[in-house]
Amino acid sequence: MTNTPHPDDQQFTPIDCAIITISDTRTAETDTGGQLANQLLRSAGHRVKFYKILPDEPEQIMALLAELAEQGSIQAVILSGGTGIAPRDRTYEALSGLLEKVLPGFGELFRSLSYAEIGTRAISSRSIAGTYQQMIIFALPGSRGAVELGLTKIILPELPHLIRQIKQS
Repeated sequence: MTNTPHPDDQQFTPIDCAIITISDTRTAETDTGGQLANQLLRSAGHRVKFYKILPDEPEQIMALLAELAEQGSIQAVILSGGTGIAPRDRTYEALSGLLEKVLPGFGELFRSLSYAEIGTRAISSRSIAGTYQQMIIFALPGSRGAVELGLTKIILPELPHLIRQIKQS
């Protein structure tokens, strides 16, 4: 099945994005998921205006998102990492109380597509997306494969439409 572009999507507008990798161990050199997100967003014509690696500490995640919202220049945030069920995986907890409007379909679709690739292990993903202070936020698992799947199959095709919807008043 292919996505047929919506007529509104014919007019391309670059979107200002932030990439946040949630990890206690990765560095800029070893963050292959963050590097891939950067490459995919830029290849699609979007602008990556911010990149950071944070430990999986909900308070730090929420504070950084509040700071990005306050600056007002970021429209979309891609987080990778911390969406599993291990004790240190707390990205979901940081976002679930912060998001103003949750997009349940994002996590559902991500897990469905993941199932096709990795099987039943897809159930351990707590991927989530929603809006916060005029930004769209997506949280993906930290693996390179998950970042590629989420961006190429869901986020990049829908990003312009979602940003248009957020801007409607």
